[in-house]
Amino acid sequence: MTRSGKEYRERLADGRRVMVNGEVVSDVASHPAFAGAVDSVARHYDRAHAAENRDVMTYPSPATGEPVNRSFLIPRSADDLALRAAALRRSAELSVGLLGRNPDHVASFFAGWAARSDVFARAGAGYAENLVRFYEHLRDEDLYAVYAIVPPQVDRSKPAHQQSDPHLYAGVTGETDGGVRISGAQMLATGAALADYVVVSNIAPQPPGSEDQAINVAIPVGAPGVKIYSRRPYASGATSVFDYPLSTRFDETDALIVLDDVFVPWEHVFVLRDRAVCAAQWTETPAHVLGNHQAQVRLATKLEFAVGLAHRIAEATGNLAAPPVRGALGEMAATVSVVSGLLAAQIQNREIDDEGIAWPAREECFAVMTLQSELYPRVLHMLRDLCGGGLIQLPSSSADFAHPEMAADLERYVGGPDETAVDRVKLLKLAWDLIGSEFGGRHHQYEMFYVGAPFLVKQRMYGVYDFDRCRSLVDQVLGEYGLDTPLPGAAG
Repeated sequence: MTRSGKEYRERLADGRRVMVNGEVVSDVASHPAFAGAVDSVARHYDRAHAAENRDVMTYPSPATGEPVNRSFLIPRSADDLALRAAALRRSAELSVGLLGRNPDHVASFFAGWAARSDVFARAGAGYAENLVRFYEHLRDEDLYAVYAIVPPQVDRSKPAHQQSDPHLYAGVTGETDGGVRISGAQMLATGAALADYVVVSNIAPQPPGSEDQAINVAIPVGAPGVKIYSRRPYASGATSVFDYPLSTRFDETDALIVLDDVFVPWEHVFVLRDRAVCAAQWTETPAHVLGNHQAQVRLATKLEFAVGLAHRIAEATGNLAAPPVRGALGEMAATVSVVSGLLAAQIQNREIDDEGIAWPAREECFAVMTLQSELYPRVLHMLRDLCGGGLIQLPSSSADFAHPEMAADLERYVGGPDETAVDRVKLLKLAWDLIGSEFGGRHHQYEMFYVGAPFLVKQRMYGVYDFDRCRSLVDQVLGEYGLDTPLPGAAG
């Protein structure tokens, strides 16, 4: 059943090794670099666990009948997809869309994989059985999995087996009666320091010779040999929550995960040295679209937060009635509505496969993936424009308000007619943390590239779009005239 935030925190004490700032951190729940993000994830669990949210955020487990998180629901209808989206939205609102890899994300991938476990069974029934059992374990214990599915940028001109060390990229180095051994590294394990499990696989098809990397395995974050190299946590450099209200609470941290001869039992192995199945898990199951549907619910929430912030700032500065400002806010609202509308269309135009599984419509899903690298920066640019110079003349820190002389000057020259200087600065500091801080810069980069390089995303869109439908319109018009077609109204 759903677990509480307290239960989530207790499970973090598993001996994990997180490398940051020259320190090996095992207690992430109390470490300043990670404590704020742990608090935010705990709030996610508490929200779903609360009785008043049960109808929206949970459904009865098919195995136990206990309430489990709706992100694990395998959808079989448009209604199921709509229920999932409502639950995902309520979860995303807790972090205003800024926890990109919260527990709902990879849960959605596992729902898609378990829905079409027959794809995994192509390599043997045991792999499909492992996958389904592990999915049920995550679902019924309400566990948090993240993934690392991109190899490190060592030498991208060569596949894994042609590197100086064929196990620089995470892959199988041997098998035993009890399981397999994995060594190497994988990047972009966002949220790994906060999670229960990390799933190691490859989203890019593996070429012949790189069979060792054609895997899908689940590894406890605290397993022996697992090392998590975090990028610099933004919470560590924050002077106060007032000055950095987002950085201090929602920095999930991205990481390089290093696997040093890690043992993985057979029950946690779902793909093993099978290039075809490793590629098919992303395209022939609904995992990819369910996971990205979740990400787009979060993106829509994040964009709405930016629009709300812009509206509040225009109001605070007395510019809300100005036609150019209202026009800019209308353009921001239109941009957000593109994402929200395409999310609704994914449900309305769902695809039901041969096994009765409902897929969010792929055209609309990939359309958002194609556009988001342009839409998010566009909204940020408009927010910057509306904020103007106010963002770069803010007081140095909240400590300025504790000094009587400084506080008096700030009240006179920064406060507005209907708000105190503290309220004005609080609002603008919030905007700066979204668009000007390191945290904000990371989110800009994240939304541009988390779905992959733009040219690859556009190719996915090309692959699912119905060009025949468009060409038929061209053929229709071409078929209506020729060299000898008379002008309308010409004498016969």
